[in-house]
Amino acid sequence: MSEVLDADVVAEGVDAMQSPASRPCGSCPYRRDVPSGVWHAEEYEKLRAYDLDIALQPHGLFQCHQTDADSEVRRLCAGWVGCHGEQLLGLRLALVRGRISETTFQAAVDYRSPVPLFSSGAEAANHGQADIAHPSPEAVKAITRISRRRSDLA
Repeated sequence: MSEVLDADVVAEGVDAMQSPASRPCGSCPYRRDVPSGVWHAEEYEKLRAYDLDIALQPHGLFQCHQTDADSEVRRLCAGWVGCHGEQLLGLRLALVRGRISETTFQAAVDYRSPVPLFSSGAEAANHGQADIAHPSPEAVKAITRISRRRSDLA
């Protein structure tokens, strides 16, 4: 999972960041059924910032962590938009700055997750950080799968 700041992205036109997937991925930190301790504590800590008033939120988009940060097939994190929706400053800024199309913006705003999500970034972060020191066997499996899939996590 990664926050993508405008300065960090060299995008070829609008929609370099695609709409969210139809369901949050199997290791999404916003999903209630994902084991604790899959991600680094700092990654979970980022989730709390999206609970702040809009003016105080991070400016970047939050992309799904199943693809490399610079992947051509990157997309918005479905859990992120499912939890926070149109209350996301980064999403609004991306639209007005031409980083995403109106279609991608509307898909994110209208997104409804088919799986239960935490109701806030803080709730997701608290769950995710709870077992960081001692991840369960399920968490270790998820970590292994992600490590194989992502070439930028060395």
